[in-house]
Amino acid sequence: MENIFDIKTEHDFLAASLRTFRCQYDNIEVYRKFVDYLKINPEEVRTLDKIPFLPIEMFKNHQILDKNVSTDLFFQSSGTTQMNLSKHFIADENIYKESIYRSFEQFIGKPEDFIFLGLLPSYLEKQNSSLIYMVDFLMKKSGKPENGYFLYNHEDLFKLLNDLKDKKVILFGVSFALLDFLDFCNSNSQILHFSNTLTVIETGGMKGRKEEMTKDELLVILQEGFKTDKIYSEYSMTELLSQAYSLGQNEYQCPNWMHILIRNVEDPFSYEKDEKTGAINIIDLANVHSCSFIATQDLGKIVGDKFQVLGRIDHSDIRGCSLLVS
Repeated sequence: MENIFDIKTEHDFLAASLRTFRCQYDNIEVYRKFVDYLKINPEEVRTLDKIPFLPIEMFKNHQILDKNVSTDLFFQSSGTTQMNLSKHFIADENIYKESIYRSFEQFIGKPEDFIFLGLLPSYLEKQNSSLIYMVDFLMKKSGKPENGYFLYNHEDLFKLLNDLKDKKVILFGVSFALLDFLDFCNSNSQILHFSNTLTVIETGGMKGRKEEMTKDELLVILQEGFKTDKIYSEYSMTELLSQAYSLGQNEYQCPNWMHILIRNVEDPFSYEKDEKTGAINIIDLANVHSCSFIATQDLGKIVGDKFQVLGRIDHSDIRGCSLLVS
């Protein structure tokens, strides 16, 4: 496999995607069976929209891993103990580390320049979280003594943020925890005095802890609470090794080795035009040893050279995907 982090053009991305597709067809048993079931000849696939996208549910019931490698390291999705959770096996940690670093540097800045704080209680309380691994890695690169995590100790976080108001701080927070923190501030008449050196990056996820709301509604509440006109967002998942970032307005950008397509929710083999809502398919070439072509359950749309995440698919509407999984 060539260095995916050297991709510069759409032509480079297409060529790398086709090579990856054929390599993964040859070496990943579950993916090969899926492609064969669809009666698709790999040699006839020449464009991105003709590549079969593996339904993300497959990670719940199968080990998606290149037959030529072995590993004990895996990331596991969050959820209750009663749920069948996705597992993403990682054969090469260095690929994930480089993807984390390069994406963050491209969209935010050098990790070494920031203090990192994590308000990620639901993820800290679980094992094998890819998000915690990512934030841990950024903290290590940063090397700042103030770096740290917070569970429900909102008062400590409030004091630290005010103490660091003249320093460049990144606050990674799961959505419900950021809202809980603002509720604490409001209920205790705590006044936030943050300078423009604080960057809040919400990572999504209510996990049933708060009333569901649209991303735009969430961003407005966070903007007002943190007294800022921009709340950043990070979009990734257990089954991916790359991250897309939004620098406000719920419009995400992908690094050069990641690409988004929007599929029709009724027909998984047809794609929507720009500005039209559908289900998100992701090409993540950092998934070298698992599967780079993932059909998610998220709704979104392409907006120019960016994309928006609009929510989750109602399961009653997933006719095509359910058929493929079964």
